[in-house]
Amino acid sequence: MPQPASTKEKPKLVATPYSPIQTRVKSVSALDLPWTKVDSKPDKWLDITNEDEEPLLPDFSPKRPPGSQLTTDATYTPLQLFQLFFTNSTVKTIVRNTNSNAEKRVKAGKKFVWVPLTVAEFYSYVALVLYMGLVKAKSVADYWARKRMYNFSYPQSIMSRARFQAISWNLHLCDPQEDEENNKKKGTTGYDRLFKIKPLYTDVLSACRKHFHPNREILVDERMVATKARIGFKRYMDDKPTKWGYKLFVLADSSCGYTWNFFVYEGKTSTSSGKGAGYDSVMRLMDHKVLGKGYRLYMDNFYTSPTLFLDLLQNGILACGTLRHASSLPKANDLSGRSELGSIRWCRQGPLLFVKWMEAREVLMCSSIHKAFTGDTVSRNAKGSDGVWRTRLIPVPTTVKDYSKYMGGVDLSDSLTEHYNILQKTTKWYKTFFFHFLDIAVVNSLILHQELAKAQNKVPLYHKLFRETLVSELAHPSTSATPVSTRSSPPASPAQTERCYPEYFGSDATHGRRVCVMCKIQGNKVKTPIYCSHCKVALCFVSSRNCFKKWHMDYHLEDLE
Repeated sequence: MPQPASTKEKPKLVATPYSPIQTRVKSVSALDLPWTKVDSKPDKWLDITNEDEEPLLPDFSPKRPPGSQLTTDATYTPLQLFQLFFTNSTVKTIVRNTNSNAEKRVKAGKKFVWVPLTVAEFYSYVALVLYMGLVKAKSVADYWARKRMYNFSYPQSIMSRARFQAISWNLHLCDPQEDEENNKKKGTTGYDRLFKIKPLYTDVLSACRKHFHPNREILVDERMVATKARIGFKRYMDDKPTKWGYKLFVLADSSCGYTWNFFVYEGKTSTSSGKGAGYDSVMRLMDHKVLGKGYRLYMDNFYTSPTLFLDLLQNGILACGTLRHASSLPKANDLSGRSELGSIRWCRQGPLLFVKWMEAREVLMCSSIHKAFTGDTVSRNAKGSDGVWRTRLIPVPTTVKDYSKYMGGVDLSDSLTEHYNILQKTTKWYKTFFFHFLDIAVVNSLILHQELAKAQNKVPLYHKLFRETLVSELAHPSTSATPVSTRSSPPASPAQTERCYPEYFGSDATHGRRVCVMCKIQGNKVKTPIYCSHCKVALCFVSSRNCFKKWHMDYHLEDLE
C-alpha cells in the first residue's frame, strides 16, 4: 500500500475506542502532541486506499460542567429566566437613562408631555414589543386601531399607543450626559463607537457566558441585524438572507444554538493582528481560559486557515472547517472536474488534515480533529453509465459529515430569533441593537428552559407558548417573579388626577385662538380658544368634535415641534 512521501518518519499512533467525551489517550496536553512538532510537506494527494493514522486528541476538560449552570432541581418561570439576562439593575439603568433623555429633550424645547418611566411600566413596554413579534401588523398604530378588522384589545389593556410611542422615542441605553462627552471625542482614539449600547451590551453578554457552559462541539459564524440606517459600521453580506445590517460574530453551542459569546463588528481596529478578520474574530470569541480544553470548533471558509488551526491547537482547541484554497497543498493526484462523484483525496501537514471531496462541486476541508476516511457513506442521486438517475451511496469524509452535523447551531439560533422577530423600524442604530439583545435574551431563556426540562424529565414549553407566557408575566406584575418592592405602579393618567380642566386662552371664546394639537396630528389646522390647564396644549371642545376628551383618553404624547 503506498505511503505519503515525507522526509521525516511520523510517530506511530495506536487507535483506541473512545466515548464522545473521553478521547484517545488520557492526560495528553495539546503542547505534547507529537504532530505539532512535525513539519511534513507531502508531495501528492492520497486516496481512500491509503490508510490515515488516527489523530491523538487532548481530553475534553471543560472548566464547568457543560449545559445550564442553574439549579437543575429548581423551577424557573419564563420571566425568571428572562431576568437572568435583563437583570433588575440592567432595567433600572435603562429606565433612569430613558427618563434623563426625556428630560433633556423637554429642556431642548420639544413640546410633549412626559411622565417618568417606572420599572413596572418598562416591563409592560417589553411585553408589548414581544407581543408584536407574535402578532404581526403592518404598523405600530394598527395595534391600537379602532377599525373592526384590527381591534386588538390586548395592547390597549397594557398601555395606550401614545405612551408606547413616547417610550420608544425616548428610549436610551446609556447616560445622555456621558454620551455627549463621548461624542466630543470623535476622531480621537478615546472615542467609543458603541458607547450608546455599552451598558446593555456588556450586561447581556456577561449573562450569556455566566448561565450556560457549551458542550464539546461549538461553532463560530456571523449574524446580521437588519437596518437601513446610514452608519459607518453597517455591512453588506451577499450570502446572508439579510444583506445589509450590523454584523455580529457569534460563538454558539452546536447542539442547542445557545449564544454563548458575541461581539459587534466595528471594522478594522488598531488591535488587528494582521492575520485577517476571520482569525481575529475567532481568537476574540474563543476564551479558552474560561471554556477549558478539548473543544471542537467548526467554522466556514471565512475563518479557516492553517495558521488559526495551529494556534488554536496550542491552546488545546481542535477545529474543523471548509477552506477556500491552500497554495501549499500538492498538485499531484489532485481531483479534476471529471472526477467521479464521491472521490476523496487527502494529505497531512503536521497535525492538520486536508481533504478534498467531489460532490456537485469540489469541497476542500481542513481539520485537526479527524481521520481522513472511516468508511462513512452518504446517499446521493447520481446519473449512472447508462444515463439513468439513481440513488446510491457514495463515500464521504468524516470531516464533511461532522461539519454538516455540527454547523447548524447558529442557523438554529437565527431561526428561533427570526420566527418571532421583534425588530421594529427605527432610524436610531442603538435601538436596533436593543431589540436584538431582547431577541438574544428570549432565545437563550428558552434554551435554558428546555435544558432544565430535559434534566427534570419534563415536557418543555414549545417556543410560541414560552413567548406567550413570558409576555403575560411581563405585562402583569402580580403574576411575575419579581419582588413587589422592586415594582412601582404605573403613573396615573392626567384624567385620573383631576388636574386637567378646559380653560380659555383669553377672557372669552373670541380671544387667543391656537391650533388644536389633536387636529394637527390628523393633518388639519383647526384653531380653538380652549386649552388644558395642566397639559398646556390647545384642544377643541365642541359638541361635534371633542378633542379634549380624545386627548386624555388616549393620553397622547406626540412630539409637537
